Amino acid sequence: MTLRARLTLWYTAVLAVILVLFGSIVYVSLSFNLTNQIENSLDRTADDILLTLSDGIPEDLAITLRALDLTSNVSVQILQNDGEIAWQSVNTPLSGSAFDPDNLSMDENVFSSRDILGVDYRVLTVPIVSTAGNEVIGYLQLGTSLTTVNLVAQTLLIMLLVGGLLAVIVAAIIGYIVAGAALSPLDQVTQTAIQITSADDLSRRIPLLGRQTDEVGKLIQAFNATMERLEGLFNTQKRFLADVSHELRTPLTAIRGNVDLIRQFGVADEESLDAISTEVDRLTRLVRDLLLLAQAETGKLPLSRDAVELDTLMLEVFRQAKVLAGERVNVRIGNEDQARVEGDRDRLKQVLLNVVANALEHAPDGSEVRLALKCEGQLAELSVVDEGPGIPEDELSRIFERFYRRDPSRNRNKGSGAGLGLSIAYWITRHHGGDIRVESSVGEGTTFVISLPLLEGPCNSQQSEVDFKPLDAVSKG
Repeated sequence: MTLRARLTLWYTAVLAVILVLFGSIVYVSLSFNLTNQIENSLDRTADDILLTLSDGIPEDLAITLRALDLTSNVSVQILQNDGEIAWQSVNTPLSGSAFDPDNLSMDENVFSSRDILGVDYRVLTVPIVSTAGNEVIGYLQLGTSLTTVNLVAQTLLIMLLVGGLLAVIVAAIIGYIVAGAALSPLDQVTQTAIQITSADDLSRRIPLLGRQTDEVGKLIQAFNATMERLEGLFNTQKRFLADVSHELRTPLTAIRGNVDLIRQFGVADEESLDAISTEVDRLTRLVRDLLLLAQAETGKLPLSRDAVELDTLMLEVFRQAKVLAGERVNVRIGNEDQARVEGDRDRLKQVLLNVVANALEHAPDGSEVRLALKCEGQLAELSVVDEGPGIPEDELSRIFERFYRRDPSRNRNKGSGAGLGLSIAYWITRHHGGDIRVESSVGEGTTFVISLPLLEGPCNSQQSEVDFKPLDAVSKG
């Protein structure tokens, strides 16, 4: 069953239940009110008759009752104690017996419903009590035909049934039409999804023709947002595969070339072997970094939560950076506060090493790369500053993308990375509850700032032996 049919069925069923409840209340209320009016009329007539019988049942009872203005639709019987009819009105059914023989022994007023000669009657039985002796000397029974009441009730019941049935049919038709109009955008969603599947076109979007705030409008917006994200992920995946293919092809080509040279000359010279070894190391780093990112995205990369001394960690990275830089770049330490954070020490060291390696890669010969650690409020900020060519403003938003390269021609220095280091640093920092940002101007160098939440406790500030004034401004940036 379609959603449209189910909605129509539910809507019709609910309406039918409401109409049945409403009709039942109206029918019962009308029947009760009409019966109550008849009982009130019988009560009033009985009171009038009892006034004439306070001293007993007279011989000229017929003459006495004729003087009363009796209601024409009320039949009256006056009965002896033994149940014999002492008198009855001319409009009484010719049954030859009391209206309700079962209640002649009652000592209080009793209403009952009786079938007299095939006609429904509402009967009131009243004991006649003498004034002198306070004894029951007979019974007064009054009856009124319920034919009119039953006719009115039957007419109302037929009207309710016919009217309710027509209302349900009309509501079902209108509900089906309205449900179809309301669900028509879902057909567009279905058709668009089918076209996307059949044509592999993730650029298609569903036009939003109705209101943006209703449920269907929100669904269309969510669908379009999902398709936009999928398109972005798909394009990123294609770029990722292209970049991986390029990164693998470059060292493999170099290895193949050197192997061909060795085969051609029949001698494995040191230069060719060194080149092969370098490219193998490059492939090893690429595979290791790709595996690390894959584990990170699937949640299979565990991170320990220990107290880490950032100042000690920075000194270790400083020593390694000095070895990597050699005589080409001067590595220095500026401001050095004592700060502790919670996290994985090895991964945090990897973050700082990746950022420093990136700075060393782009720093020109004879320039400086400066490291600093400073506390700002509840954060510890590690900054790495280089004097390289800088990054254009329109490329800053892509600096942490995989395989991002500032040089579009993809020319890399010997031993350079594959463009995954900053992506790894970004992921590790974010999963430590911190942030990493970059500020750069073309021709003025680049500053990376790694912010991490401090553990509870004081942050001691001290100045290192090697200091430089610009770091204060850099750290605040």
